[in-house]
Amino acid sequence: MDKLSRLADLERLLEGRHTPITLHAICEHLDCSESTARRLVHAFRDELGAPLVHDPKRGGWHLKRSPEDGPPSDEVPGLWFKPSELHGLVAARELLRQIEPGHIAEQTEPLAERIEVILAHRGITHDDLSRRVRLLQIGVRRTSHDGFERIAKALLERRRLRIHYQSRGEPGEQPALASRDISPQRLTWYRNNWYLESWCHQAGGLRQFALDRISSAESLDNPAKEVPIDELDAHFASAFGIFAGSPDAIAVLRFSPHRARWVAEETWHPDQDHCWLPDGRYQLSLPYRREHPEELIMDILKYGPDCEVIDPPDLRAAVIERLRTTLAGYDKQHLEHDG
Repeated sequence: MDKLSRLADLERLLEGRHTPITLHAICEHLDCSESTARRLVHAFRDELGAPLVHDPKRGGWHLKRSPEDGPPSDEVPGLWFKPSELHGLVAARELLRQIEPGHIAEQTEPLAERIEVILAHRGITHDDLSRRVRLLQIGVRRTSHDGFERIAKALLERRRLRIHYQSRGEPGEQPALASRDISPQRLTWYRNNWYLESWCHQAGGLRQFALDRISSAESLDNPAKEVPIDELDAHFASAFGIFAGSPDAIAVLRFSPHRARWVAEETWHPDQDHCWLPDGRYQLSLPYRREHPEELIMDILKYGPDCEVIDPPDLRAAVIERLRTTLAGYDKQHLEHDG
């Protein structure tokens, strides 16, 4: 029997008692030597953080609980996890740590340390995991650690926020800095960046804010306005990409037989439709918002000649125009270089 299983047996033994239990009794119940029982007791207290204390008058061990703890729990945190579940928890924590080192690591550090101690008993160390799990991120826009914490705290406590938000504006324009009172609804991690879905009290509607553009955030005493999840999904998640609003068009894309093998395994949108054509090409249809085709156009262009826009005509024209502009830029640079 491994150490984790013995610790589980010890926990059950202690939870079922109202009086201290001697080391000798622990040996009998667990069928182990005194030295093994002593090691288990110390591991249970020091490594797993159990509130285990020794009563010198009665010469035994018991779980000490304060009135604030309430009734005894069914388990010590982390003790009943299966090895595969522990691996998954540590892997998830490592992913979060790599996504936002400053925002996530501090809050998850105590739990991570506890889990890593348990895994260490099975010969798996933190260094093993950090060497085997790696995230490659491109185009990450960092947000301030303090700002993220204030926003997350107000979000979970359901408080309004007063933010100063600097929009990017149009090319050539000076970005405007505006103060808004918002009711935060949901944080979204999308394409390596954080966005805050909110109810804007100035606009009287749902708005989305990139966290890297929020220069300051102040939690207010007012309770946040609640917006149902299905309403959030309908507004923020129904069209393609990060732009909000209901879709009003269907993009029809055709991929070459060479690229079709990969695209057929991808999900571009939950409501997408697809079909295979007789010549091996792959046709993908997905909803998007005509007002904001930029993100979809970027995804189309990254496939180069392997992707053709079939419909609608305005999207096809926009992609053609982007390609012509790009080629004109290269031609101009080529002429300048030759000159």
